[in-house]
Amino acid sequence: YQIHTGLQHSIIRATQPNCLPLENVTLPQKLKQAGYSTHMVGKWHLGFYKRDCLPTQRGFDTFFGSLLGSGDYYSHYKCEGPGMCGYDLYEGEEAAWEQDRGLYSTVMFTRKAINILANHDPRRQPLFLYLAYQAVHSPLQVPARYLERYKGIPNMHRRKYAAMVSCLDESIHNLTLALKRYGYYDNTVIVYSSDNGGQPLAGGSNWPLRGSKATYWEGGIRAVGFVHSPLLVNKGTKCRSLVHITDWFPTLVTLGEGTLDEDLNLDGYDVWEAISEGHPSPRHDILHNIDPIYTKAKNGSWKAGYGLWNTAIRAALRVGHWKLLTGVPGYSDWVPPQTFSNQRLTNRWHNERVRWDRGKSIWLFNITADPYERVDLSQRYPHLVKKMLLRLAQYNRTAVPVRYPAKDLRSNPQYNGGVWGPWFKEEREEPEEDEKYNNLLANHLGKRRWKNQSNNRKLKRKVEE
Repeated sequence: YQIHTGLQHSIIRATQPNCLPLENVTLPQKLKQAGYSTHMVGKWHLGFYKRDCLPTQRGFDTFFGSLLGSGDYYSHYKCEGPGMCGYDLYEGEEAAWEQDRGLYSTVMFTRKAINILANHDPRRQPLFLYLAYQAVHSPLQVPARYLERYKGIPNMHRRKYAAMVSCLDESIHNLTLALKRYGYYDNTVIVYSSDNGGQPLAGGSNWPLRGSKATYWEGGIRAVGFVHSPLLVNKGTKCRSLVHITDWFPTLVTLGEGTLDEDLNLDGYDVWEAISEGHPSPRHDILHNIDPIYTKAKNGSWKAGYGLWNTAIRAALRVGHWKLLTGVPGYSDWVPPQTFSNQRLTNRWHNERVRWDRGKSIWLFNITADPYERVDLSQRYPHLVKKMLLRLAQYNRTAVPVRYPAKDLRSNPQYNGGVWGPWFKEEREEPEEDEKYNNLLANHLGKRRWKNQSNNRKLKRKVEE
C-alpha cells in the first residue's frame, strides 16, 4: 500500500528528489531472479532524481520510454513551469535522440514492444514485458486518421479521447498478433490494467460512478481491467471479487514460479484462482489510502470519529461490501459523458451538483448495492462505522512517514543538456558543478529579488496615487 512506501500523498513531481524507495523489491526484480528476461516500454513515473531510481536499476534488462508522468505525444517534451522544460524519451539510461522520429507515442511504444518480441526466443527463456502506454492521459493528441471516425461527437475533448482509445485498441491488437506470430501466445498471460478513473475535464468519463481521477470516490479509484490468456480455466467470465493493484505482484511472481520471501510484508494476495477459476478472493478489504497531509476537512474531528479516528484526515477503506470515506474525498459530482454538449457549453456541464454533502467528514456506502455512492448510511449503521474506523486506525499505526520533498532547482533540464534526468549526487559535488548550481541559485534569487523590488515599486506608486 502507499502508506508502506511513503508515497501516500499526491504523485512524484519531476522536480522532487524522490522515487519509489530502493528497499522496495519490484516485480521485474523477482521475475529476473526466476530466470525471466525483463523489459519495460512506456511511462515510468516512479522517480528518477538519482541513477539508482531508473528502471534499469530496478529490475528491467531494457527500458525505452519516458520518466515523467506526462508530456507531448510527438515531441516528447514536458514543461513543469516557466523555464523548466526538457526532453523526456529514454533508451536505457540515456536520452533517445537517435531513436526519435517524432512518432506518436502509442504507435512508437507498440513498435518497440513488437521489436522486443521479435528479437527474443521464448523457447530459450521466459519473458516479462511491462508496456505502460502514455494514452489516454492528457494532453489530448491523436493522429488525424483516428479522429475522422468520430465526426459524430461534437464535443472536441470527447472526440479526441475516443480516437486515442481507438489507436490504443489497435495497438493491443497488433501486439496480440505479434505474440502469436513469434510463438509466445499459447503460454502467455496478458494483464490489461488502468491506473485510475477518468478526468472529465480531459475527455474522460466515469459515469454513472461518482467523482473523477484524484478523488477517493468510485469514479476515481475503480478502473478498467481484464486478463486474457489461453491458460485461464474459465474464459469469458467476470471476476466480482475484491482485486487490488497490489495483488498483481504476488499473483504474477507465483505464476512465473518465482519466490516470495516472508520478510516482504506484502499487502497483496495471489488472486490467480479467483480470476482463472472463479474461486473466492483471499482479499476481504482494501485500504484505498490514508493521506495525512492532504487538505483537512473543516468539520472533521476526533469526536466525529467516535474518538477512534480524526475524520479531518483524508482516507478511504473497503471491507467486504462496505466502503468508508473520511476527510475531503475530492470532487464529488456525477458527470455524464460530455459527448453531445458543443464547445460553447463545455463550461456549463450537465451534471449533478452535490449541495447536501457540504460540512460532512464521514461517509459509509454499501458499494455492492450502491456502486454510485448515492445513499450515505453512516448515520444508520454507527456500529459499522466504528468497526471500520478502528481498522483505519490499525492500518495507520503501520504507516511510514510521507515522502514529499520540496522542489530541487538542480532538477532543471537546462543544467542536464536539455533532458529530464538524474541530477542528485550523494557525495560532495565537483567544484565545477557547485559553481554552476550556485550561479543558478544566485540567478534565481536575483530574479525573485528583482520581481519583489518591481512589485514594491508598483505598490509605492499606487500608494502615492
